[in-house]
Amino acid sequence: MPTILVADDDANIRELVCLFLKNDGFTTVEAADGKQALAVYASTPVDLVVLDIMMPIMDGWALCKELRRASPDLPLLMLTARGETWEKVKGFELGTDDYLTKPFDPLELTVRVRALLKRYRIGSTQTIQLGKLILDKQTYKITNGTESLALPLKEFELLYKLAGTPGQVYTREQLIDQIWGIDYAGDDRTIDVHIKRLRERFMASTDFRIETVRGLGYRLEVCG
Repeated sequence: MPTILVADDDANIRELVCLFLKNDGFTTVEAADGKQALAVYASTPVDLVVLDIMMPIMDGWALCKELRRASPDLPLLMLTARGETWEKVKGFELGTDDYLTKPFDPLELTVRVRALLKRYRIGSTQTIQLGKLILDKQTYKITNGTESLALPLKEFELLYKLAGTPGQVYTREQLIDQIWGIDYAGDDRTIDVHIKRLRERFMASTDFRIETVRGLGYRLEVCG
């Protein structure tokens, strides 16, 4: 089973989270602050990290940034005491995948952990299926039965990124960095242009839709 790193300076919360994760079949390792979490991550194979924002020595913001820099494909679930919009925006910009506001139901946390692990397993494959559509990263083509469609490279990569983790919100900055590269000097509104083109291409599709998340970015939702 996957190993989950739980980073929180509250020992009671760590104990509770680890208890429920273990009961659900996961292996857990713990850290009381961000610096300790990085040390555990460096010495232990970890499949997902649950991290609190407010921690001593190194807070969750800095930890999230360091973990994302070290491993772009590591699922991150951030815990926050308030859950305000600005916190969510900052977290998504730094690379977190999902949020849970304290106090939370431990059962919901385990469900979110399983969902994130499932998304990343889908995202790591070379083909992704959206209803009747199959996205093949090796050929950069989309097939629908006997029909085949070749998209411009960046359009395909954008759609593939969104489809790899359905329901995951990506900011424009994240998509620019991960698809165009951190050295891209253009306007991040190029994302809006490519999203518009994808929506126009698949306007009649009943397999998926690309949603705008106000104040945050974009996500893909599978239909049906």
